[in-house]
Amino acid sequence: MIKKLTRHGNSLALVIDRGVLDLLKIGADTPLEITTDGRALVIEPARGEARRRRLAKALGEGHRRYGRMLRRLAD
Repeated sequence: MIKKLTRHGNSLALVIDRGVLDLLKIGADTPLEITTDGRALVIEPARGEARRRRLAKALGEGHRRYGRMLRRLAD
């Protein structure tokens, strides 16, 4: 599917077809997370705050346990 951006005030908007919204169970009030890899946009329903906190805790623990080793490997 190829889409064009439409002007919305001073911004640009991407209109998502109803079929796609229904398939993904996304509505007007669904919070969306937008990320990029530098070449493409990824738009997905935002995950819960509890999951985000667990990930941050796991990353912190990994950094605490392996940070020095990873820094030495990078040098």
